[in-house]
Amino acid sequence: MTISILLSVISGIAFGLFIFPQAYVSSIGIIVDIGLCALLFFVGIDIGRNKDILHQIKQTGIKVLLVPLMVAGGSILGSIVGGELLNLPFNESSAVGAGFGWYSLSAIELSKYSAETGALAFITNVCREIIAILTIPFVAKYIGTLEAIAPAGATAMDTSLPVISKSTDGNTAIISFITGLTLSVLVPILVPLLIAMG
Repeated sequence: MTISILLSVISGIAFGLFIFPQAYVSSIGIIVDIGLCALLFFVGIDIGRNKDILHQIKQTGIKVLLVPLMVAGGSILGSIVGGELLNLPFNESSAVGAGFGWYSLSAIELSKYSAETGALAFITNVCREIIAILTIPFVAKYIGTLEAIAPAGATAMDTSLPVISKSTDGNTAIISFITGLTLSVLVPILVPLLIAMG
């Protein structure tokens, strides 16, 4: 699957460079939204075919929130360690990590603080999403299914969800959606909070 994803990205870049008509460039956002909605629709069908999933989630209860909280903690802690290696202030590195892969919102929020920090947040979180899409199948196969949610961060509920669903199972896909949703709610709270600590 990773090879298929990589080939899709490369062929998309080639199509955009050499074939895609300039007149339709303004419509790319709408096309991406339609494609993403279609992907999520089919993921939903796959989840819905398993009748036991909702019952399993109810049995897990509030413990299902441990996954997004651990992902959030690991992401922020990892970015703080990375920030130390790059001599970045604590507030900047932690706020960049608190973007959890949501590059548009975190970049906009941190651009209010400084253009450089906003650019760093954008690049970091875009790279996180790309790395997640490429590594999720390997993590699911060699480490574990719940662990496969971690690289995705906030994108576990949208762009990374089809990859997680394909690489794991329906139960993990639901936990992935809950994780992505929880992290997406935390981004606009944590990013301004952490950057203000400087």
